[in-house]
Amino acid sequence: MTVTVLKHATIYTGLERIEDGYIRFDDKILAVGDMFDYKAQAGEQVVDVQGKTLIPGFIDVHAHGGYGFDAMDGDADQIDEMATKMMTHEGVTTLFATTMTQSTENIDKAMRGVKQAAERNRIIQGVHLEGPFISKVFKGAQPEEYIKNPNIDLVKQWQELSGGLVKLITYAPEDEGSREFEDYLLAHNIVPSVGHSNATREQMLQSKATHVTHLYNAQRGLRHREPGVTGHAMLEDNMYCELICDGFHIVPDMLRLAFDQKGPERIELVTDSMRSKGMPEGKSELGGQTVYVKDKQARLADGTLAGSVLMYKDAFKNAMSFMDASLFDAVEMSSVNQAREFNLTSKGTLEVGKDADINMLDRNHDLVATYSYGVKHDTED
Repeated sequence: MTVTVLKHATIYTGLERIEDGYIRFDDKILAVGDMFDYKAQAGEQVVDVQGKTLIPGFIDVHAHGGYGFDAMDGDADQIDEMATKMMTHEGVTTLFATTMTQSTENIDKAMRGVKQAAERNRIIQGVHLEGPFISKVFKGAQPEEYIKNPNIDLVKQWQELSGGLVKLITYAPEDEGSREFEDYLLAHNIVPSVGHSNATREQMLQSKATHVTHLYNAQRGLRHREPGVTGHAMLEDNMYCELICDGFHIVPDMLRLAFDQKGPERIELVTDSMRSKGMPEGKSELGGQTVYVKDKQARLADGTLAGSVLMYKDAFKNAMSFMDASLFDAVEMSSVNQAREFNLTSKGTLEVGKDADINMLDRNHDLVATYSYGVKHDTED
């Protein structure tokens, strides 16, 4: 593979900012540093990218679909294409394909499809099981008839079918059997995430959940005499919080509140996107339910938000405008934290030995190109 050098870039490695720097890579990062220390090597392809900013590729741990496809369809070819489009259109270089509450047979099918897609597409690094172990009170856009109590045997089954890709499970910790369920997840390096939950603060204090699925949305909210799931996530330093930064799921004032309370080191930007992302507005589908997409919002017929059509590159920019986050903070929330939490040791920062997953931004912080494992892809509109 050809060795490439991008020089005269502003580089945010995830650890530091280099004002005038270079990065050398094939499929892995070979060197990164200040231009003062750069020494040309024979045979390398050198590109001057002055005026551009380089950041780590985005990591989305909660995305159901996009571009007409959905992980629940269980079609390996389509899941493969979906992941590639998320990279070329949005800068997502690491994806957790996300399922939803459905029949056991349909989730089985999704696990098989994701496994086959991941064997050919290294962007897919995990599975996020969102349900079916959730609360009927806060089911959101998840079909109630398939909701179950936590079930370790089903997790074992889905972990086997996926080839060990299950990394994150959304569940309701107030349900029967949750303590043993959490112990099993933690023993098998699966992160337990509270979501679609009616748990009280008292119940959350008994839980071992360390992650909250789409903070504020589909959970017992913050009240003056009952902090609920949202309050617990705000109060506990060990909780990583997903945020959907589209301006619809959470208004900017509440995004700023979360940012002020948690800080950039405990927030992870997600899209929670569904198949209509990147597609014309109109009628769509989520888990067998009709969804209507209008004005960049996806809703069921009763008005319930049904995932999003948010692109990750927009979530990244929105984080800076809605939360007054710095570019350094936005990098932490879009790459660094996810890699740390899920032990993605070759991801998350631009350091020697890591995968060459790099996003290139222009002066307006718009995405112009993505390098996935060192291969360049110009951003598609």
